[in-house]
Amino acid sequence: MAVSKVVVLPHLDASAYQRHTLHADDRVWVEKNCYVDIWIEVLHALGLDPVAMLPFVAALDFEGDQWTFFKPPHDELRDLYGLDVSELNVWRPLAEHAQLHLGDGKLISTEADAFYLPDTAGTDYQRQHTKTTIVIQEFDLERQRLGYFHNAGFYALEGDDFVQLFRVGMPHDPTFMPLFAELIRVDRLVRRPAAELRSRARELLRRHLAHRPTDNPVLRFGARFQHDLPWVTDKGLAFYHSWAFATVRQLGAAFELLSLHLAWHEDPSLEPAVEAFAKLSQSAKAFILKAARAVNGKRALDASAMFDEMAASWQSGMDTLAARLS
Repeated sequence: MAVSKVVVLPHLDASAYQRHTLHADDRVWVEKNCYVDIWIEVLHALGLDPVAMLPFVAALDFEGDQWTFFKPPHDELRDLYGLDVSELNVWRPLAEHAQLHLGDGKLISTEADAFYLPDTAGTDYQRQHTKTTIVIQEFDLERQRLGYFHNAGFYALEGDDFVQLFRVGMPHDPTFMPLFAELIRVDRLVRRPAAELRSRARELLRRHLAHRPTDNPVLRFGARFQHDLPWVTDKGLAFYHSWAFATVRQLGAAFELLSLHLAWHEDPSLEPAVEAFAKLSQSAKAFILKAARAVNGKRALDASAMFDEMAASWQSGMDTLAARLS
């Protein structure tokens, strides 16, 4: 018989949870994207330093209609922290998988509908159906309660939100497509000294730097923006927010993380890159607000000077890294 309540980290309390400083209120971009955000908080809750995992953002590129949706590579999570991540074959109701695997001490990362996530109140909750990613760490079938990581923290939900997320008591629907999910094994977790983490992270930084764009992606983004602005303006502000999440937010959030990661290395020779990428992140935040006002007012916007400034920051930071790490 399945146990009703299963929990991996029993010390966590959603009402008293203190999120990691990467999600501090004074960050330029408090939330980054749903996948890297959950990993920041999962690692933090496990007592690990998530700043070490961030070298992958150095390879960020503009993909034509979006910036790279940056994620920590699973092999690097294993090398840094001893965590194993594998796809969960959702061949039966996710609730049954959760009872089994959380009971075995494994976390579950899964796609979810933000419509039923109360931490998104004011945006998606009970307003619109939006795909996002959460990590389940507490599951109580009898009380219909879930403890989950999402965006910038750790939260709890219960009642109808629980029922809808897990389709509890609903008749079988052959047209329902299971959501993508992953198993996170923490039984081989490794706590490395800070010096060793920095050494390993520096090697990862070299590896990702070697895969950085061969030209300046900010300039390509600027040209695309000027081409797409009439189309985005015609679509309206709601469409702009979707566009901005896929583009400017990913750019700005990634380079704030890279700036913070480089500062964490405590290497004075990297300071010019720390400053360049921080400036790029701040400029992206200024741009996202300015473009929103232009779209909302249906006005033309010549953003060439802003893109030139961001492109110069990207180039300066990358040149510094190449000189120090290549």
